[in-house]
Amino acid sequence: MSRIVIPFLLFLLLVLEGVALDLLPFSLVESDVQLVPHWVLVFLILKIIFFDREDTYASVIHGFIFGFLIDVVYTGVLGVYMFSYALVVYLIHGLAKVLHANFFAAMLLSITGVALTDVFINIIFSVAGISEVVWSDYLIFRMLPTALANGLFLLLLYPLLASRFVKWKEERFSGGSGYF
Repeated sequence: MSRIVIPFLLFLLLVLEGVALDLLPFSLVESDVQLVPHWVLVFLILKIIFFDREDTYASVIHGFIFGFLIDVVYTGVLGVYMFSYALVVYLIHGLAKVLHANFFAAMLLSITGVALTDVFINIIFSVAGISEVVWSDYLIFRMLPTALANGLFLLLLYPLLASRFVKWKEERFSGGSGYF
């Protein structure tokens, strides 16, 4: 069941990221504040915490694949989200081994992951000459609002998925087989 549902939910979130800003009030969208939905990443971080085992890296593969899809659909530069999502998901996978699987760990790892991803993306765009934003403006007008907005998205997603991921993990790994 989880082999079909998880990629489907990731794809659904990928599509919904494109219309996320249309759901916000016009005054917020037209202000200096830039909100970037990283819903696929938040979902993957929840998956790392509650579904993946210490020796499985399916979330990294999903981060690579869906990061590439985000690059293809929403950006003009291939590889930026693919690299950033895969790297951050790998780092969060390592950090998740240290923390207990609970709400506070999920919130900490999600906000940290979104902030790291956004910084990596900004660094890559700055090096490529695509974006030239002063770091102080970037931190105030993009990274902090993006991290907080995605933290709010986690508040919506957590009650729906945390227990479901645990149930899928028990079903999936009870026989000792891997994810793929």
